[in-house]
Amino acid sequence: MKRSLHSFAVLLLAFLPAGCADMGKPDPYAGQLHTLSVQASYPEEYAGYRRAGVTVHVEDVDRGSSYRVTTDESGTAAFELTNGIYRVSVNDRTDDHIFNGTADKVQLVGKDMQLALPLTHSKKGSIVIKEIYCGGCMKTPQEGKYQSDKYIILHNNDAQVQYLDSLCFGTFDPYNSQGTNVWVTQDPETGASIFPDFVPVVQCIWQFGGTGTSFPLQPGEDAVLVVCGAIDHAAQYPESVNLNKPGYFVCYNNVYFWNTLYHPAPGDQITPDHYLDVVIKTGQANAYTFSVFSPATVIFKAKDTTIQDFILGEGNVIQKPGSKVDRIVKIPLDWVIDGVEIFYGGSSNNKKRIPPTIDAGYVTQSALYTGRSLHRYVDEEASQTAGYEVLMDTNNSSSDFYEREQQSLHD
Repeated sequence: MKRSLHSFAVLLLAFLPAGCADMGKPDPYAGQLHTLSVQASYPEEYAGYRRAGVTVHVEDVDRGSSYRVTTDESGTAAFELTNGIYRVSVNDRTDDHIFNGTADKVQLVGKDMQLALPLTHSKKGSIVIKEIYCGGCMKTPQEGKYQSDKYIILHNNDAQVQYLDSLCFGTFDPYNSQGTNVWVTQDPETGASIFPDFVPVVQCIWQFGGTGTSFPLQPGEDAVLVVCGAIDHAAQYPESVNLNKPGYFVCYNNVYFWNTLYHPAPGDQITPDHYLDVVIKTGQANAYTFSVFSPATVIFKAKDTTIQDFILGEGNVIQKPGSKVDRIVKIPLDWVIDGVEIFYGGSSNNKKRIPPTIDAGYVTQSALYTGRSLHRYVDEEASQTAGYEVLMDTNNSSSDFYEREQQSLHD
């Protein structure tokens, strides 16, 4: 899509660090400040939405510091920064429209720089991912670590009844945010991330069953999807959770994934119609691979076809470049209902996998085996108006999510 580029106007503003820079230590880069001017470039058909006061977020990839400046009337914000590699993001939301843009590796070295950051347009989702628990917990009072209790929670964020029937669930390639990413490249001049026009779903596609109206989700209602182990884990490991409860759904198929450590037979409260179907398995693992560190999670529904017919189409399932084992499914972007990017806090090598039309930011998992989960904020004002729980949905996990100290399902 053609993007409109507006003339640059440099806004020299003092910046306030919003990250973890230690202001008490001498800065080896002091005296080497350069101006990074960022202009939010709206899609041509939405050029009239350009406005002042939109926040531009810049993060120092290596040092962990982050800075925020708002745009002026020309859609430009300026930062005075030391030499470094920066991640730049913009999120602008109106009542009906969401605009996001991300540049993952902007190299500011030795001179001032002007960055025209293209924004993509998207709309709010009906069903959103409310919570992701994947980081495990300790086996207390026993010794050791535990990660066979992963789950996600889906939420109807819309005023209309939504149906889970035929909804698909998967994870992006690469499995971890630090992994080699053959799908996303960087513009050599600006460092802006260039994403493919599809979602590379790896390992497996899971699908809810039903006839179309079998599994309604009322406005503000949740649905728990157990990724690993629909049993009462807390009975043996109190820091874990009970995932054997009526109404829960589970990724379970002992033909394709027979490792009972991660996929034991579901408990007595889980009915067989709540087992998700395996549409296609493209990997060779005996347990479904859902990263404990940093998965990128996506839910989607096929349009104008079925997912079963789609995977039979030529070129829709391909070998991953450089791999003799892994294949991926090329899911169209407009099928995606929601997606969440997770970075691991212990690494400076995190790289975006999800395009900004789905998730322009990321939520950080700071530690493993602590029982923490990643949870979406409640939009209190919208909830009060609607009369049911409405969650934040800017298609930017940096704004929409936070890290909980404990899983929401913990008793």
